[in-house]
Amino acid sequence: MQKILIANRGEIASRIIKTCKQLNIQTVAVYSDADQDMPFVKEADIAHRIGESQVNRSYLVVDNILDVAKKEKVDGIHPGYGLLSENADFARRVAEEGISFIGPAHDIIEKMGDKVEARRVMQDASVPVVPGSDGGVESLDAAKSVANEIGYPVMLKASGGGGGIGMIRCENEQALVQSFDSTKNRAKAYFGKEEVFLEKCIENARHVEVQIFGDHHGNLVHLFERNCSVQRRNQKVIEESPSPSLSQETKEKMFASAIQAGKAVDYTNAGTVEFIVDDEENFYFLEMNTRLQVEHPVTESITGLDLVKWQLLVASGEPLPLCKQEEIHANGHAIEFRVYAEDPKTFYPSPGQLTTLQWGKGDDVRIDSGYEEGNKVTPFYDPMISKCIIKGDNREDALHKAKVFFEGVTIEGVKTNVALFKDIIEDIGFIEGTYTTKWLQDFLKANQM
Repeated sequence: MQKILIANRGEIASRIIKTCKQLNIQTVAVYSDADQDMPFVKEADIAHRIGESQVNRSYLVVDNILDVAKKEKVDGIHPGYGLLSENADFARRVAEEGISFIGPAHDIIEKMGDKVEARRVMQDASVPVVPGSDGGVESLDAAKSVANEIGYPVMLKASGGGGGIGMIRCENEQALVQSFDSTKNRAKAYFGKEEVFLEKCIENARHVEVQIFGDHHGNLVHLFERNCSVQRRNQKVIEESPSPSLSQETKEKMFASAIQAGKAVDYTNAGTVEFIVDDEENFYFLEMNTRLQVEHPVTESITGLDLVKWQLLVASGEPLPLCKQEEIHANGHAIEFRVYAEDPKTFYPSPGQLTTLQWGKGDDVRIDSGYEEGNKVTPFYDPMISKCIIKGDNREDALHKAKVFFEGVTIEGVKTNVALFKDIIEDIGFIEGTYTTKWLQDFLKANQM
């Protein structure tokens, strides 16, 4: 592979370009009007404007992206994460043009993108799933019947949803009645199909995911777990590995289940199997993300591996650089903090110009940033400014380094969640590592933030 197009923007585009430069692979960036001055446009070897600022007029316009790919005669297209990364039709059309899609095959994306189908596949593969409906629920009466059987609270989810989008918690039958039609309508509008299903709501749960990697030679390995339980509005804010307060016995069982999940669909390239873990360490399959995760640097930090390099090699038909599980090792502890341009209390985006962007100092600190000082955070895209990944010999060391690092961070021109991180890493609940997906909400309430 000598030349690729990156069908994405911001920090992930910069991240992919970095590895490509190391491998002497030419890069083609595509950008919208709002992104014309962004770092990734300058870092790529070639850059093409593909449309207006809104994503549905630029980054989601498949024909425009493919036109650039064909004009530049690229060997592959890397979709990054978000945008078209889990769009099976896009992956199929890329393949039909004779271009390598740097990710899994379109049929795998399609199968895992349908949450009802994914549950069925995992059940057949003996991977534990959250108790819930057997397929989609077509009527409110059917939904009420399932809910009564599994018990409230329940999660009402769109089968085409994912990443925390398209789901609502229902405390009781009244809430289910109120939410059923609106959730179906929203599912139809966002995901193109109105099918919904029900799952038991697991209380006091942790969100733990396992990174897997497969190639076209039958090799499939895991690269350990990440704890992603610190969330706001079902969106991850802090991720770390290893997962604190989780027994090694449970981790090993999760690794085995993640490999089972991958084998069930002949998985290739980078993927993540997400689990929900209850307070007794029972774990259940949530979904499979058929792409590189935002939080992949956490895994790179503890394994010393370059996952984008692995993606490029697999897409080229090469075997995994490390095919045997026993060849892959984890060392130390890594924590990723997602720095957003947002109000730290309401979490509403805070677009504006970054008049000052100064990062802290310290050893073993990695900044994956999509912005430079002077750039504008626009209202058109996710307001993440950067990911700050901090590695320590152990969790205590990583937290100490994080504290030192954030003391030196100065960002002006927009509101950010940096102050929130400073408070979190001083809180005993986070330091103990026993936090659940509800923890951040409770932390904010307790501190009246």
